Amino acid sequence: MKVEQIYTGCLAEAAYYIESEGEAVIIDPLRETQPYLEKLEKEGAKLKYIFETHFHADFVSGHIDLAKKTGATIVYGPNAETNYDIYSAKDGEELKVGKVAFKILHTPGHTMESTTYLLKDENGKDYAIFSGDTLFLGDVGRPDLAIKQGKITKEDLAGFLFDSLRKKIMPLDDNIIVYPAHGAGSACGKNLSSDTWGYLGDQKKTNYALRADMTREEFIQEVTAGLTPPPQYFGKNAMMNKSGYNSFDEVLQTGNVALTPERFEELVETEEALMLDTRSEEEFAKAHIPNSIFIGIDGTFAPWVGALITDINQPIVLVAPEGREEEVVTRLARVGYDNTLGYLEGGMAAWKAAGKETDSTEQITADSLAEKMENGLDGTVIDVRKPTEYLAQHVVGATNFPLDYINKNMDRLDKNETYYLHCLGGFRSLITASILQARGYRNLIDIKNGWHDIEVSAVPKTAHVCPTTMTQEVIDQAVAEFV
Repeated sequence: MKVEQIYTGCLAEAAYYIESEGEAVIIDPLRETQPYLEKLEKEGAKLKYIFETHFHADFVSGHIDLAKKTGATIVYGPNAETNYDIYSAKDGEELKVGKVAFKILHTPGHTMESTTYLLKDENGKDYAIFSGDTLFLGDVGRPDLAIKQGKITKEDLAGFLFDSLRKKIMPLDDNIIVYPAHGAGSACGKNLSSDTWGYLGDQKKTNYALRADMTREEFIQEVTAGLTPPPQYFGKNAMMNKSGYNSFDEVLQTGNVALTPERFEELVETEEALMLDTRSEEEFAKAHIPNSIFIGIDGTFAPWVGALITDINQPIVLVAPEGREEEVVTRLARVGYDNTLGYLEGGMAAWKAAGKETDSTEQITADSLAEKMENGLDGTVIDVRKPTEYLAQHVVGATNFPLDYINKNMDRLDKNETYYLHCLGGFRSLITASILQARGYRNLIDIKNGWHDIEVSAVPKTAHVCPTTMTQEVIDQAVAEFV
């Protein structure tokens, strides 16, 4: 028996490859199928099943393409209704793969079709659970993604999750390995561990949601507390996973196309394509195409694309790091943005050589900000971090303007005002600056390295450790101001 976790850090997502006697299972695959096909060929194995733990909301799964290319059967648990062929497994059913077996544990709560797969080894002994978004390390799946107005609430789902954990998961042996679908950084839970696997016994001891003395009412209250609205693309990805999607091969063929500066500009004008610049922060700030939006490929790229580009069918043209154009198209497709029309061949050097106009973003250090504050700041410090980050500690006089909710709150800013933007490390503030610049805000100064440098500069002389106890009520009020 071979069990391999295939972890993708930018999405904090774990897929799994399990093999026995030349038969294989892949659980929760990403959109691109080639890595899995190469793995199967290398191992000389035949893919028998593709297990889906639920309809994923934070990425588009590769299950449909992979099934077409391998002949494998797509398996969901009970309550899954799709527009393509699947095997709908029954609760308690066992599916054989070589000399091992997977027992179906229907564990509704995160979603109604959520299913945990219990792996039994060659001797029939319980070995591991692939828990999807039902159980994470340190947390459980949020119960507000599958609510239906007038039919089912997040409290209803939380109650189902309580029952699933206590009836299906917690009775299992402590030495069983927990393989979840996500780790730290995922928006599918509130406080996920940075570990990507662990033992069930440890979770029973440390995971707040698995406390033995916890009542159903306490569980519902704690699991539903502190939930901020999910990113807008979640529902769209879930629908793609349920209904089907264009082949990734077609998406790559259409999107991985070299464009001359003239053709690039033409697509912006005729197709109303969004110009997405995925280079480094330093490169973008120094010179970029006017009205282009920065979301760097080396940051938390796909989740920010999904959070900020509200139209999942938006035509997109790319300015990408040389040699990484295909990677950018792939990572866009992972979250359902399939309408990439090409990339600027030769990058900004070609753009400048063609005599095209460029823009820049002013950046200063935290020390420079401190000096300006000592002498009377000619503007306002804008903190683009999440409300909870702002509440914990912020510069006195700074205004919280979270990037997460920028599309709803743009009119709060004055185009005649000067703004000094910062986040934790400089990534989010430059995204914010690029969006504001594209909307006509010109008096913007980005603080390089953000709070990381502010903490060690002279600014902490005026920094403020928030004395407010961050109760759930305080957090909810802070978030409600922007949503």
